[in-house]
Amino acid sequence: MAVQYSYDNTGNRSPHCILITGGAGFIGSNFVHHWFSAYPDDRVVVLDALTYAGNRKNLASLEHNPNFRFVQGNICDRPLIDRLLQEEQINTIAHFAAESHVDRSIIGPDAFVQTNVVGTFTLLEAFRQYWLAQGQPEHYRFLHVSTDEVYGSLGPNDPAFTEQTPYAPNSPYSASKAGSDHLARAYYHTYGMPTIITNCSNNYGPYHYPEKLIPLMCINVLLGKPLPVYGDGQNVRDWLYVLDHCRALDAVIHNGRPGEMYNIGGNNEVKNIDLVKILCRIMDELAVHLPVKPSNQLITFVKDRAGHDRRYAIDANKIQTELGWAPLVTVEEGLRQTVGWYLTHRTWWEPLLSEEYQAYYRQVYPSSN
Repeated sequence: MAVQYSYDNTGNRSPHCILITGGAGFIGSNFVHHWFSAYPDDRVVVLDALTYAGNRKNLASLEHNPNFRFVQGNICDRPLIDRLLQEEQINTIAHFAAESHVDRSIIGPDAFVQTNVVGTFTLLEAFRQYWLAQGQPEHYRFLHVSTDEVYGSLGPNDPAFTEQTPYAPNSPYSASKAGSDHLARAYYHTYGMPTIITNCSNNYGPYHYPEKLIPLMCINVLLGKPLPVYGDGQNVRDWLYVLDHCRALDAVIHNGRPGEMYNIGGNNEVKNIDLVKILCRIMDELAVHLPVKPSNQLITFVKDRAGHDRRYAIDANKIQTELGWAPLVTVEEGLRQTVGWYLTHRTWWEPLLSEEYQAYYRQVYPSSN
């Protein structure tokens, strides 16, 4: 059974002081909004370096909330981490901050090792020293948010990833996340520090940076640009709506067991080409005056990504059995909500299509320009 914690002797939930790293990014900012919606009396401190994928506008509605604090800074900055832990009396860390795009890790892997491995180590060591100084409170938590990509690639008939699946990362990104997972696990087994690791499938939803598959396709349809699909388009991913993911992380923080891993999946395995076709159908239905219609005419197959994993699939039985969580949003419903968000938030994504982004795009998809 999952343990309960941070409740007083009357059964009421005690307020958290939570540090959310990478809280201006895609999943992190959705989690910040979820947490404030569920626990408005908690103290929430967001630490984000505001690199290309971090956007403070994601948190604009919270800027004047007295329980909210935003700090621009790097997770490798140990004095800053030490100061925040002490000043805010943090009892929970939700660690999202990471370099996360496989294509960028192929072009420049050094940033992935620095942020994902060294940055995670810096956070773990700072939190360990702080936790020891506080008397090793049992209710403190360090949640390390990771990916299913650490498990490698599945064949078409292989069983889904479980928490016992051996690690076999195939990209610099997934290798760096595997390294950070191992550190988080070691800090529990060596020091007894209350770490928990989650490994999720592909997320999608609001505030997703345009380089990722779903926002890229939505935006390119609106601009009448080619829709680049790697290889034969038969690669399979399990798609998890980001708000379902946030609910799962909430359950893990409150009821998960220290030292454990929890796989989080959407039960939505879809081939990339099929996903793009669904998006085109929804865009054709919801968007008016598209430059090209039907938009599936824009689909363009491009040279495959180096080391492209063929299939990911998550077995989420453990978190469902222990914590009672299950995804609520189907891929059709989630994609429809996501398309609607990009249609109504053009002022959010248009400024992101900078010259730096365009240069990156031309480098990754040279044959689709």
